[in-house]
Amino acid sequence: MNENTNYFEINKATWNKKVAIHAKSEMYKMEAFKAGETSLMPYELKALGNVKGKSLLHLQCHFGQDTLSWSRLGAKCTGIDLSDEAIKLAQKLNKELHLDAKFVCCNVLDTSKHVSEKFDIVFTSYGTIGWLPDLKPWAKMITERLKPEGIFYIVEFHPILWMFDYNEEKPEMKYHYNQDEVIYDEYEGTYADQSSKIVSKEYGWNHGLGEVVNALIEAGLQIEYLNEHDESPYDVFPNLIKTDDGLYRMEDQLFPMIFEIKATKM
Repeated sequence: MNENTNYFEINKATWNKKVAIHAKSEMYKMEAFKAGETSLMPYELKALGNVKGKSLLHLQCHFGQDTLSWSRLGAKCTGIDLSDEAIKLAQKLNKELHLDAKFVCCNVLDTSKHVSEKFDIVFTSYGTIGWLPDLKPWAKMITERLKPEGIFYIVEFHPILWMFDYNEEKPEMKYHYNQDEVIYDEYEGTYADQSSKIVSKEYGWNHGLGEVVNALIEAGLQIEYLNEHDESPYDVFPNLIKTDDGLYRMEDQLFPMIFEIKATKM
């Protein structure tokens, strides 16, 4: 077992514990979701537009709300996640809502070992790449799973945000923007329910925008755009202010909170 395998196993155990808590949390609005409310946010809806009739692979899908939201919009969806508890809940929701999404439990880097289909769209969002030690195999896998002229889209928290340690009373800049070394974090609670008593043990890695873009280009994707935005759709960082359009921003905004990349397989 190499070091990264051990990190992934510890992360998987933490995510397995989070599933039941997240499913009951206000953030995930499970009853509203079951009643038909989408879990998708403005950035990804605008970027991908009409997905009806398109095949879509959702990487690191948690318990599948976004996957199933794309499915409701007419996409033929497959969701991938490391957590077997998340995949079990995703499959249960899929059945309960009479949708036709597929869900596969595996490490995202092993996707091509478990899924042979090629897709019109590969999608990933909000808090995904920080769980990966190296983006080159990730980008290679994305290219493998895309049809020619297929679209890859990522919307993700800006790497500057991950330079801070949020376990202190006031966030402290502690980590390098492009830190190679693994970052270990242990804390009580979870982003969807900070009062929860679970202990989260997590290993992560920081990836700057240059690393993300270059990994995708090296894997053969053509970048259509890279955008950076001040507003986050999620209130998961300290002292954010809700804006009139329902998004969140910092009181003294000195850097972006979100980036998005759209790319095409040529």
